[in-house]
Amino acid sequence: MSNRSLNLKTRAGYAGLAATAVTLGATEVFAGLFTSVPSAMASIGAIVVEWSPSWLESFAISVFGTADKLVLGLGIFVVALLIGMGLGRRSTTTPVPIAAGFVAFGLVGVAAQLHENSAAPLAVFGSMLVAVGIGIGTFVWLASLSRSVEHDGLDSDANDIGRRRLLLGVGAAVVVAGVSVGVGRAMLRSRSEAQRASLALPVPVEAMADPTAAHDFHLSGVAPVVVDNAAFYRIDTALITPWIDPDTWTLRIHGMVDKEVVLSYRDLQTMDQIERYVTLSCVSNQVGGRYVGNALWTGVLLKDVLEMAGVQAGADQVVGRSVNGWTAGFPTEYALDDREAMIAIGMNREILPTSHGFPARLIVPGLYGYVSGTKWLTEIELTTWDAFDAYWVPRGWAKEGPIKTQSRIDRPKPGDVVDVGRFTLGGVAWAPTLGIDKVEVQIDEGPWLEADLAESLSDSAWRLWKIDTELTDGKHTARVRATDGSGETQTDVAAPPRPDGASGWHQVRFVAQ
Repeated sequence: MSNRSLNLKTRAGYAGLAATAVTLGATEVFAGLFTSVPSAMASIGAIVVEWSPSWLESFAISVFGTADKLVLGLGIFVVALLIGMGLGRRSTTTPVPIAAGFVAFGLVGVAAQLHENSAAPLAVFGSMLVAVGIGIGTFVWLASLSRSVEHDGLDSDANDIGRRRLLLGVGAAVVVAGVSVGVGRAMLRSRSEAQRASLALPVPVEAMADPTAAHDFHLSGVAPVVVDNAAFYRIDTALITPWIDPDTWTLRIHGMVDKEVVLSYRDLQTMDQIERYVTLSCVSNQVGGRYVGNALWTGVLLKDVLEMAGVQAGADQVVGRSVNGWTAGFPTEYALDDREAMIAIGMNREILPTSHGFPARLIVPGLYGYVSGTKWLTEIELTTWDAFDAYWVPRGWAKEGPIKTQSRIDRPKPGDVVDVGRFTLGGVAWAPTLGIDKVEVQIDEGPWLEADLAESLSDSAWRLWKIDTELTDGKHTARVRATDGSGETQTDVAAPPRPDGASGWHQVRFVAQ
């Protein structure tokens, strides 16, 4: 095979890559323009997540944290580009291979998009047809530039001009693709945020008092008693945050109920609202990890909604279902007892942020989010415990997920260098529904010393602690443990997050000098 042939294949490969990028960019623009056209990349990503083995999902969360969805999105984009490059290399004489490949890729995208509840088949097919046509047209144009390099004769200057034209064309296509993706995503966000901005939280019939200085020591480096919405952790399976029109959104309560109930967003807003401080935690949170936070939630009591439908005897599991099909399940008794599970529509006295479940989500104090915290809630089903396993259960996680009593050292951070002498350690401790009664700290191998506790916002909220100590020059290790409202002290037995949450004492190594 001649070098000339190899060069032509390489150039055709670049053309295929750029054309693929343009196609993907076009699909994102259509998703931004039309509410009935889901993002193709996000839909494919959802399928990838659904089919991924549980160990891979857990690995992604533990390694990439809240960036796991960005990494997945980039991975899908890169794989698509590589496929496009391969198709381009096979299309040096005719665009048939890449046309057939693009059509196949488009059908895969359509099949994934049609899994989304918001998808309208005609709009999905039409937009994908246009996007594929744009991609094929882009390839034909770039391929003509590629072949013009070969037809410019033996003159090196002519060849250089041809190559520059090709590189400029590929570069322009890639830039257009990048801009298209950005514009499409921006349109999705702006549309959602514009509707959120037009809404106002109802005045609660039971309002909570604002935190005072007694609830927060305001120590540098220690988490605040109430975490801002923007700083609150986010762990979910959504590649792109779902956009939901509150004017057309409904919540369906069905299954083992006396009558099916369908509520609109306005219906929820007109019901009696309460405010509650509740700490949420992800089951994948490591000891000392950051996938935990406390916020003020506004919403309606879940038991009030269930009473409207009438829970039948034997219905011992509540299943929450998201608009993207994700599910969580927990015992029905937890929806009816005094923990005051709620359907939340507000967070820290703002309309629930899109990334945290707008227009509505479930909040069940005392349970890890994977069994209770359904975001973008659209269905509540009453069923039996044995009849249904929610999303994470078949993937190897425990069916029951009570939050374990935990404590964390925020100050100092691992590896910090602090001054010799008087130093204040601080952190947080949580045992939702039980409350925190005591926190103890051990420096090096010294005795366990009881820390000062800030006042509690509620038994379902975390509690801040601090302790003053005198540090000598050198390396030190601090450990912390908490005792909950039942009198139980958290175990020192270390366990990983899988299958039902991490355990053990958090410790931090630091230096005083």
